Amino acid sequence: MEKIAFVSLGCSKNLVDTEVMLGILQQRHMGLTEDMADADIIIVNTCTFIEKAKEESIQTILAAARYKTDGKCKILIVTGCLSQQYQRELLKELPEVDALLGTGSWDRIWEAVTAAKQGKRACFMDDVSHLYDQETSRLRTTPAYSAYVKIGEGCNNGCTFCIIPKVRGPLYSRPMDSIVAEVKDMAQNDVKEINLIAQDTTSYGIDTVGEPLLPELLRSLVKIDKVRWIRLFYLYPHYFTDELMDIIVREDKICPYVDLPLQHISDTVLRRMNRRDTKDDILRLVRKLCGHGRKLTLRSTFIVGFPGETEEEFQELCDFVEQTKFDAVGVFTYSQEEGTPAAAMKDQIPEGVKEERYHKLMAIQAKVSEERNCELEGSVHPFIVEEITDENGYTQAVGRINTQAPEVDGLTYVEDGAGLEPGDIIPVKVVRGFAYDLIAERV
Repeated sequence: MEKIAFVSLGCSKNLVDTEVMLGILQQRHMGLTEDMADADIIIVNTCTFIEKAKEESIQTILAAARYKTDGKCKILIVTGCLSQQYQRELLKELPEVDALLGTGSWDRIWEAVTAAKQGKRACFMDDVSHLYDQETSRLRTTPAYSAYVKIGEGCNNGCTFCIIPKVRGPLYSRPMDSIVAEVKDMAQNDVKEINLIAQDTTSYGIDTVGEPLLPELLRSLVKIDKVRWIRLFYLYPHYFTDELMDIIVREDKICPYVDLPLQHISDTVLRRMNRRDTKDDILRLVRKLCGHGRKLTLRSTFIVGFPGETEEEFQELCDFVEQTKFDAVGVFTYSQEEGTPAAAMKDQIPEGVKEERYHKLMAIQAKVSEERNCELEGSVHPFIVEEITDENGYTQAVGRINTQAPEVDGLTYVEDGAGLEPGDIIPVKVVRGFAYDLIAERV
């Protein structure tokens, strides 16, 4: 049996594409291996969101290509965002690559493998006009108890710094009945945590009915019996309606976790970014989120060093982060992405200044995060077990409380893990908070 090694880079949305391609290949009776040295076919699913992601993608492709001479590999296929954006350059500069698939061509992976076996150099770059559905084969690579569910593709927002609309296309919302059917099937297979993802989750439904349908989708998903946690990612603030806020606050199955990618707070920077919300809009939304009876964990992401960002505008962002006290924040230095309006803007910020601003804002947030986590001491939360460690006869459970998202947030360490297994959900009391992680005890 021929073996395939798959490398998935970038975000969780890319990971879902990888899992769907794996499912298609598994149906064709292809074997899978995590060892590229043991693979007959290597497939690299790439990311191109920022410069560092491009560099990682290129280095991974080059590392995989070496197995065509030093290993068993006969075919190297490159898929995803880098393929979509730089197809001509990849075909010209990397003769080791046997096939390219763009972001809308995931369902042609077997066609690409077949073409490569016949000595043909395939390049499939279809429009993103469809998503996988509940009938599509999918081989999940996440832990058995947790899964990502993609509810949409593409984006209509047109932020000047972002290449995603060019590589992923306009907003395309997946049919609601397909999402519900997939989640029901996952629940029957003991998936307890559902993580809903899209480039802009709050815009779900705008392209089909002209209004956001995320609240309606959530009302259907919370009725599915075996689902314990539903987590929402990438909640663009423009369509964060009161209706959506109310269902997050009211429904216990929906994790009290709000991921708001705000990017900045200065009105002048927000205008240059072509963001739809003003500082007042953002402050009003944050006040509403903090004003409900249910304590919500707030997470955001910000860009420092955007073209023309003055010291005053950067300080305005620092003050906002320090005063708002987000539970968690991700910070990116601005990346000058070819093909975006911001890349052609004047007053590009020197890399050294970007790095200084990055470290200053991260230092502010580290203090805030530690303060917020210390405030959790004594509080009780549901906790999902991800790993059991046993050292010197001491058993510990490692996992997350429901306000910690997989991969992007910290972990919780429970001192007595005896009798627990990955996927178990139990109540724990936080006894110690640190900047990123928590220590808890079983209740």
